[in-house]
Amino acid sequence: MKGLLKKAVLGLALVLGAAPVADAASYRQHGQAVYYGGRYDRATRMTAAHRTLPLGTWVRVTHRTTGRSVVVKINDRGPFGNSRRVIDLSRMAAARLGITHQGVAPVTVTVVRRR
Repeated sequence: MKGLLKKAVLGLALVLGAAPVADAASYRQHGQAVYYGGRYDRATRMTAAHRTLPLGTWVRVTHRTTGRSVVVKINDRGPFGNSRRVIDLSRMAAARLGITHQGVAPVTVTVVRRR
């Protein structure tokens, strides 16, 4: 069953156009971050949406221009429509990262902890 699930996740990642997540310790992705209303999470308001990372994964999002970073919990899927956009941040996370006026910013996403 595990092998079948792994193949399904790999297939889904390839269909969505993202690189599959092989090892959380070495996962790093560059692209753009945008912010949106976010899906409610009881534990934290620092949340984000990502296409392929498992829900519950904690990631560090670093603004490549300013060096500011935030740690957010992946609790939703997205962004869709623009392949350069790699993560959707909640309003709180976007504000702490300093991108609410920009709307879009160059970022690096690194896994901090799997759920």
